[in-house]
Amino acid sequence: MGRMLDEIDRRILKALVADGRLSNTELAREVGLSPSPCWQRVRRLEEEGIISGYTAVLDHAALGVGETVMVEVSLDRHDAEVLEEFGRVMAEIPEVLEVYLMAGDYDYFVKIAANGTQGVEAFLRERLFKVAGLRHSKSSFSLRCLKKVVSFVPD
Repeated sequence: MGRMLDEIDRRILKALVADGRLSNTELAREVGLSPSPCWQRVRRLEEEGIISGYTAVLDHAALGVGETVMVEVSLDRHDAEVLEEFGRVMAEIPEVLEVYLMAGDYDYFVKIAANGTQGVEAFLRERLFKVAGLRHSKSSFSLRCLKKVVSFVPD
């Protein structure tokens, strides 16, 4: 379990989750600190791995890859080598947004962004179906996203 965050750390994290482009001066003002202690806290949160990076959130539809597809994958074997190799291969594919090793009815959950049904078919035929050890896959298309967050700050 991670360390307990104090209220100031929570305010810093919530402000950065809402706008990762805040300058240290703006962030300090928003959380009620002077710039130097604010910067020290942010550095500590980074060093502890609580803040793991800063990134731009892209609109995939505006980039022509507006289909979001969730693929449930079952593998034919469950030894460490097969499981790790599948995860490694999926992680290298650009259109794969997320990959999860699962416990339950299937082995992996893979979320992709694609350019229409042709893009999904290309991913399945040219990428997924060529991976050794694949036994079964089931794809579901997202109709629309009702909530999308990159991170949240627990209470």
